[in-house]
Amino acid sequence: MIKPFLQEVAEDLIEKFGANLQHCAIVFNNKRPSAYMQKYLADIIKKPFFSPSFYTIQEFFASATKYKIADFYLQFFTLHKIYNQLLAEENLEPISSHKFFPLAKIILSDFTQIDNDLVDAGKLYRDLEDISVINKDFDYLSPEQYQFLAQFWTSYSEGKHKKQQELFIKMWRRMPKLYHKFHATLKEQNYLTNGYVYRHLAEEIENQKDLPVNFEKGKIIFVGFNALTSAEAKIFTQLQEADKALFYFDADEYYLNDPLQEAGLFLRKNLNLLGLKNVFEHKPSLMKTEEHRVNVFKVQGQSAQAKILNNILEDDYSQSDDVGSTVVVLADESLLLPALQTIPANFNGQAIDLNVTMGFALSTSSIFGLADLWFSSQLEILHTGKISYKNVEAFLTHPLTGLTQKMRDKILTALLKENEVEIAHERLLRQGGLFEVFYKKIANPKNVVPYLLEVLDFILTRLSNAKTLKKIDAELFVKTIQELNRLHDTFGKHIGDEEIQFVIYLVQKSLQAVAVPLSGDPLNGIQLMGLLETRNLNFDKVVILGFNEGIIPKSSIGNSFIPDSIRRVYGLPVLENLDAISSYMVYRLMQRAKNINFVYNSLTDESTSGEASRILKQLEYESGFDFTYNELNLDVKTEPFKEVRIEKTNNIFIQETLQKYLDKKKILSPSALTQYISNPIDFFFNYIAGIKEPKEVSAVVEANEIGSILHKVMEYFYQDLMKAEITADLIKEKRKQVPSLIEKAFNSVMFNHPDKVMEYKGMQKVILSIVDAYVNIIVNQDISQTPFNIISLEQKVEAEISFPLNGKEASIKIFGYIDRVDVKDGVTKIVDYKTGSDKLAFKDVTELFNSDGKNINKALVQTLLYTYAYEQFSGKTFVEPNLYVVKTMNDPTLGGVWFKSNRQILKGDFLEQIKPEFLAELRKKLTELFEAPYFLTSSIEDNYKYSIYKTLFGK
Repeated sequence: MIKPFLQEVAEDLIEKFGANLQHCAIVFNNKRPSAYMQKYLADIIKKPFFSPSFYTIQEFFASATKYKIADFYLQFFTLHKIYNQLLAEENLEPISSHKFFPLAKIILSDFTQIDNDLVDAGKLYRDLEDISVINKDFDYLSPEQYQFLAQFWTSYSEGKHKKQQELFIKMWRRMPKLYHKFHATLKEQNYLTNGYVYRHLAEEIENQKDLPVNFEKGKIIFVGFNALTSAEAKIFTQLQEADKALFYFDADEYYLNDPLQEAGLFLRKNLNLLGLKNVFEHKPSLMKTEEHRVNVFKVQGQSAQAKILNNILEDDYSQSDDVGSTVVVLADESLLLPALQTIPANFNGQAIDLNVTMGFALSTSSIFGLADLWFSSQLEILHTGKISYKNVEAFLTHPLTGLTQKMRDKILTALLKENEVEIAHERLLRQGGLFEVFYKKIANPKNVVPYLLEVLDFILTRLSNAKTLKKIDAELFVKTIQELNRLHDTFGKHIGDEEIQFVIYLVQKSLQAVAVPLSGDPLNGIQLMGLLETRNLNFDKVVILGFNEGIIPKSSIGNSFIPDSIRRVYGLPVLENLDAISSYMVYRLMQRAKNINFVYNSLTDESTSGEASRILKQLEYESGFDFTYNELNLDVKTEPFKEVRIEKTNNIFIQETLQKYLDKKKILSPSALTQYISNPIDFFFNYIAGIKEPKEVSAVVEANEIGSILHKVMEYFYQDLMKAEITADLIKEKRKQVPSLIEKAFNSVMFNHPDKVMEYKGMQKVILSIVDAYVNIIVNQDISQTPFNIISLEQKVEAEISFPLNGKEASIKIFGYIDRVDVKDGVTKIVDYKTGSDKLAFKDVTELFNSDGKNINKALVQTLLYTYAYEQFSGKTFVEPNLYVVKTMNDPTLGGVWFKSNRQILKGDFLEQIKPEFLAELRKKLTELFEAPYFLTSSIEDNYKYSIYKTLFGK
């Protein structure tokens, strides 16, 4: 094994300082390496010793100042207040917190960079009106820097300023004042920003007494730094000149001495420009001398990258080295869950050591799901005083609410019955218990955090008492509650006047950023980490997932109000820096690794280009390493089509169910029969297997419900009129009541409550006006038919139909509800209203029953069945079927109310000739239903176009 960098540092430090090592401070750029360093020191010294102090660079600088560090929210509220003061000085309207929030994030990030790089904010933001100002004030710029500025301002000086540009320039002019006032205000309260701590130290470093080190005996040891901010650079050089610091840079001459290698960009700057001395100056190049085997895996799909881990890591599952010698690096952090789901917990009966240093994001947990549901419910209560059914359903079925199945079903059934799209807030509060805590209304912005804490506390107590709390959930709860308490302290005096929904937004944002480190041993087993966490660490075997262009290096530097050309003038970070930093991190990992695996996604989608990272391309071209290429092709397999047939003959359940129809224990409805004709297998799923679509509460009215509302209105309309002959005048008078009848019918169908008083909105109003139009079409038709008499409305009729079955006579009962029966000029008419796209035309009677034909006319089968049933039931003859298809009744070509076959209208003699043919075909179909060996699927796709059972019969 090649000796890890930190082990070499440990050996060198013991040699240099011996027992005085306890007086040194060892500073890293992140937390992870200190555990490794302590282990190496202990392994070498092999007896108890006083440890040196370990710091991250931020902790080290923060400990050298007496000020406290201001967190993001304190910075935001302070910045917002000052920004509005500046707007007031310019006689402009103040900007709301909500609008200012995204701006503030960018401004604060720019301020941090300005401070980190010791830029003079006044100069940077000073008005640059045109080239002449540049000529005058920037005589100290090099021609190249001058060029950058000139480019930026010429783009602003062409012709008139656009409004956007003027607003931008105004905002820029505010910046110097904003910057100075912001820092001064924080300082008065004894706070500094993280960036300002760097500036503060860099400017005070000569007379710095507060550094936490005993310089007589010890030194500050800076280990493994790469890109330095100007403040760090200044502090480091000062400390070196005062002989108070040592620098251990992890460099390799392969990229350090070659100016074309961007991986060495910052190290060359540190060593050559700044003159920092690397203790490990003359080390041999590991990139050139050691053997490196590189495997490249080209994979199709994002999660598939993780699925290949088991192949790559198989040998590592069974080995357990002293120090974890295998690392899985997630360049793309969204691969954490797929990776965790792939690496097994056990291998050949032995537990696998896996240490995940990356945080498990709270936002992917059920706790955040519940908090998020609470946020949206609170916003609904604020806006409408009601909560949507969707939200209540999500609350009832959420795994953490712990409601019993019985309680859930009881509430959901009640709500389904009422079809309430929104539920009154008070009604939920009345349920008590968790409902009362969860739906308690926020009256004041200061309540947001305490109320959410109450909800979490209630649930946590319940889970603990029931002993059903998972370990990861317990950690997430603790972390969430800590974060909320921290927010509560920060928000304290700042949020009194804020809008409640903005405070909810802030809490939501801050919880989204919470992550809990998944436990494990940082020194043993397989390590799973992000690329930044690998700094200073070394592993024999490295696997990098997500090695795609645009992910590594990143393709954007983040938002900023400082244009690229001006960033270059002042030496602020630009896009190339990201390339150099990413390259260095990858090369540094490779120096000491023997077995390197790069996995990338070759599919192009919105999140990835499908290209391998340019760093891989560069290594292939220059390094001379041993490359092996693997391509994981996932074959797309299509299921061979299997025709689904349901066998009746040997199935006892089907036989028993069919027998119930023959024994008249079950009655066949016209719609069941037409479903059987269109697609026999649908009949099986619906009427024999009894598989129904679950009912949902929905604000959208289904097409069949519009039909039900129309039928109800027509029933109400004629209820009182049918006592006498119906004339045009009677109908016209009754017409005035139509709007109120429609509302009554709507409430009856949608809420089971005809007299409900309510305010209609949105889609409901649209439905009411559609029904209104339909009612008018029917009423106009009826006026043209006056005078006539109505015998019955919504009358239930039953009839028996006999048919041959296995050589004997069998019969079944049919029933149905006839919308209306009229008599005009001695002719009895059956009227059926249809709101769908039913047609009046039909080909011939045989085709009406052909399940594999294109000419089934369900409406005709249904109305002729009604006619047959009515004739049997009433003893009348010559009864005529009429169909009111509201969509086409007014159409001159398709219109009318009689069925037609080849222009022949179905009435009089033609109708009487058709009736016996119809009955004969109907009997044949019934014989087939009870005798045929299978329920089959229609061979015509249109016949099951809208079937809800498609997936069950393989379509």
